Amino acid sequence: MQLVRRYRIPALFCALCVLVCELVSRPYANMGISDDGPYILMAQTLASTGHVVYNGWAAAMIGWQLYIGAVFIKIFGSSFTAVRMSTLFVSLATAFLLQRTLVRSGITERNAVIATLALALSPLYLLLSVTYMSDIFGLFAALICLYGCLRALQSATPRGAILWLCFAVATNALFGTARQIAWLGVLVMVPSTLWLLRAQRRVLIAGSAATLAGALFIFACMQWLKRQPYVLPPQPLPAHFPLASSLLTLADFFLAIPFLLLPIMALFLPTLRKSRPAVLAILALVLLGYLFLGIYPSHLRGNFPLEPTMGGGGNWISVHGIHEGHQLHGNPPLFLNVPAQAWITLICFGGLLAILVSLLPFYRMHPHSTLPSVKSPQDLSWKQLAILLVPFAFAYTALLIPRTATGWIYDRYTLELGLVALICLVRYFQEQIQSRIPLLGIALVATMAVLGVAITHNHFSVYRARVALAAELRANGIPDTSVDNGFEQNFIVELQHADHINDKTIVYPSTAYVPTPPLPASTCKMFWHDKTPHITPIYGISFDPHPCYGPAPFAPAVYTRWLASSPEALYVVRYTPVATP
Repeated sequence: MQLVRRYRIPALFCALCVLVCELVSRPYANMGISDDGPYILMAQTLASTGHVVYNGWAAAMIGWQLYIGAVFIKIFGSSFTAVRMSTLFVSLATAFLLQRTLVRSGITERNAVIATLALALSPLYLLLSVTYMSDIFGLFAALICLYGCLRALQSATPRGAILWLCFAVATNALFGTARQIAWLGVLVMVPSTLWLLRAQRRVLIAGSAATLAGALFIFACMQWLKRQPYVLPPQPLPAHFPLASSLLTLADFFLAIPFLLLPIMALFLPTLRKSRPAVLAILALVLLGYLFLGIYPSHLRGNFPLEPTMGGGGNWISVHGIHEGHQLHGNPPLFLNVPAQAWITLICFGGLLAILVSLLPFYRMHPHSTLPSVKSPQDLSWKQLAILLVPFAFAYTALLIPRTATGWIYDRYTLELGLVALICLVRYFQEQIQSRIPLLGIALVATMAVLGVAITHNHFSVYRARVALAAELRANGIPDTSVDNGFEQNFIVELQHADHINDKTIVYPSTAYVPTPPLPASTCKMFWHDKTPHITPIYGISFDPHPCYGPAPFAPAVYTRWLASSPEALYVVRYTPVATP
């Protein structure tokens, strides 16, 4: 037992599970995935020149993420996969730290391992961990700040509390340079901790000074970022704010969290057995009614999405099992059929309703007594935990509200909120429902890990097929500038011919954006052509051989799909009409 505590074997086990799942999924593809292509080119530039040079597709600062990417380039080479492995390294550290944070939050070692794996082996976490997106880096920045704040609250001496507060500020300020929203650690979480420690005058003064220093560092970073050429500005508040549609978008966004934490949500379903028959009847009616509306939509009722929620627009986990923002022609094959979606929806929404019912005083599982809390020297009260986490969650949500007006709000933004929900749900389950997470939780974690591995593999399999088709066209004398291979590859091609993406929102320099002449009316539609003016497509990549002007005389690229009935293929289609003699 002493050996386990000394070397943090449970936390190491969590990190090892993530590593094994990622290696099994074979996550390699030599092209950009979503936004990470331009980021990888920035890391390559930093590794070769020693300078941070933005290229027109970064609203996030990227900061230390570029430097760790450059280190991996120096060690393993400049391939896309080598750079993405730096994200995997950080995701392993995040899994390790998450287990320790859960223990410090009053959760037992065993339950903390299962809860950590519930998040770290989820499809969303596994997929993002092998890209060069900034989400895992931002989660790590918020998590390490939370860990420092917990250690400060649990310190036996004022000196220890001060040192841990300084640790929280310094690490969050540094690691938050990857993703600015993570700076809410310094700006919200640390002040919340100081409020809890306000009775210790020395800690309050020293902690306030450290927080002020962190805020000044953040201000300096933001001023530096504003002066860099080709940086995208933050999302502005729209002049017209559609309240109703924004609230619906935000509700859809929050409904992605139950799927992210599905193994934990499912733990609450058995508690419904002791509810009143009337409550069970109402819940069954709500769930079955929602399933009916989701399976049989109509123009009058509108759209009621099944899990994975939303299912379009740029989400990473969807019913197709790949990133929805590919912008290729044709519809990708379905990965999760309607019965699978219905079962997942039942578990997620049923678990959510079970949690709400268990929180109501009149429908508690133990109306006259509660299970004793699992005590440890590191326990925090619920009041302390709420003061530490709730302001952070509200501030994080508030910063996402401008995106709800445009619809550009994705499931990957739920990671930080999922962290907050995970801590609260697991501790509540441990104290009020059952002291040990049952085998059902372990089985569901394993099931979601298998699903996550399959989705990660299938995702990269599609991108490898796109790379293969681009190589085939190149071998036949078709330049990359004549092929629409989705905006991710188009960005890479554009940055081979220009020093920045041609985005109209770039403020500095003012001459960065040059209006792009439209494509000829006879050319098939190309997504974001104005951002990549060097590309004039003759051919394009499609999930279907029939869009635009039909199939081109090139062999399709077959890609494998794990947990699917058969492999699928990508096709080359014509973007311009065939010349007639």
